[in-house]
Amino acid sequence: MTNQSTATRLVEQAGSDLAENRRLQQELAERLTTLRHEEALLTDILKLAQQYEGSAVPSRLPQQSQAEPVVARAERPAAGSGGRRSTAPKRARAAGTPEAVAKKPSRQPLLGGLLLELLGRYEEPRLAKELRDELLTRHPDRTPTPQVVRNTLESLVAKGRIQRHKQQRSVMYTLVQPEQAG
Repeated sequence: MTNQSTATRLVEQAGSDLAENRRLQQELAERLTTLRHEEALLTDILKLAQQYEGSAVPSRLPQQSQAEPVVARAERPAAGSGGRRSTAPKRARAAGTPEAVAKKPSRQPLLGGLLLELLGRYEEPRLAKELRDELLTRHPDRTPTPQVVRNTLESLVAKGRIQRHKQQRSVMYTLVQPEQAG
């Protein structure tokens, strides 16, 4: 091989590598924009949860380390997205504004609170299906799916508010008594 053909091959390889590098940079920029939007939405969700939770349990909102640069939220759609953008993050932020909160009619109790109330009526463990059926009877305006009820019950188990009992293939739940919660 001659020096000319080697140089040509190296130039072609460098050009190809540069094109690939730029393509990867564009992908990463789009992914970073998406992650920033998700971060903003998740932060807003956590703030709303803190407002409405009203419990003594402080939220575990992760703080940005001082070493990380503070980046403004990107409001423009990513390149190549056709100019269409989702309004979901904007809606989520708007829902959390004091004006929006003040305009809302009185809130319904949270599903977890209703399930705790129902469990408090019983000494013996209850099936999620039984709790859902009773919830639908007592609160006909509430129609959570069986999966939502199970997820909510499991969330309460994780918080230590109720206990899970397994009997063969059935999973049952009871309220944690104050002396057990210690």
